[in-house]
Amino acid sequence: MIEFALFGAGRIGKIHASNLVRQPGVRLKYVVDMHVPSAQALAQMHGAQLADVVQALGDPAVGAVVIASSTNTHADLIIAAANAGKAVFCEKPVDLTVARSRESAEAVRRNGVLCMIGFQRRFDPTFAALKARIERGEIGDPEMLIVTSRDPGAPPAEYIRSSGGIFRDMLIHDLDVFRWIMGDNAQTLHATGSCLTDSAVREAGDIDSTAVTIRTKNGLLCQINTSRRAAYGYDQRFEVLGSKGMLQAGNVRPTEVSAWSAGGISVDVPEPFFLERYRQAYAAEMAHFVEALTKGTPVRTTIEDGVRALELAELATLSWKKGMALELRSDGEIEAMTEA
Repeated sequence: MIEFALFGAGRIGKIHASNLVRQPGVRLKYVVDMHVPSAQALAQMHGAQLADVVQALGDPAVGAVVIASSTNTHADLIIAAANAGKAVFCEKPVDLTVARSRESAEAVRRNGVLCMIGFQRRFDPTFAALKARIERGEIGDPEMLIVTSRDPGAPPAEYIRSSGGIFRDMLIHDLDVFRWIMGDNAQTLHATGSCLTDSAVREAGDIDSTAVTIRTKNGLLCQINTSRRAAYGYDQRFEVLGSKGMLQAGNVRPTEVSAWSAGGISVDVPEPFFLERYRQAYAAEMAHFVEALTKGTPVRTTIEDGVRALELAELATLSWKKGMALELRSDGEIEAMTEA
């Protein structure tokens, strides 16, 4: 039996708790959250206990932790859990700064603990199937990736102010998809953006619409377009052009029923938000983490993946602010960036 401590009893914490307790040989022992009513309600739901960080990490019976708390706590909790010898599942991003993310990765390496970062899109059945077909050579060598990622609406301004900005908060998933699908590292990146959907976003110091172009070290190309507003639902899709053809991964809709009439043909709009769109992916990633714990298999999304995605997010942020394309001259070394 593997006993877990969960940090964070908010929206994503509830999802992870529910998926975790479904796994065989697992027990959720502690729930930790500064908002006691939320922690208490979630703990009661799953037969767990309330605890603080010291109690949860100091219990030798706890073998692993799930970090679903606010982003500004991630690095501290990863480092503390690694130093306590606990396996770690942590929601993205590792931190809002590359330096602190690298410190977290070093703590994981130094203590030799298992650590997985929650890039759930890699576990989406449609996206994973597309990746498998690329690996089987169905479209030859991938040459270009085009990603569309649009939220139904912007989050509250209070959240935006502490989120690290759209590139770290929203596009970090798309940047991870780029690395995963193309299997290459970025060399040049140009990011631009505007505030087109909500003046509150501008007042919070951020943008809500972006366009990012990436060229890899091997000359592969990627374009990512994102928006905080899609009136028709949560729009998540991409296509990969290869030397022998193209693969597309489309949206998920509540049903696949289509209506045909003299007035036209209609289908359901996409799922309303990420909770519904990635329901299966969240379940699959937690099952994968538990399997890695019990069978010793490598995790698919490592803390190094988290660091690399954040490096690209920071690069994109700087590109947008400077209004120019930037080059990553040394892989992973953002300090070495120069004008392209």
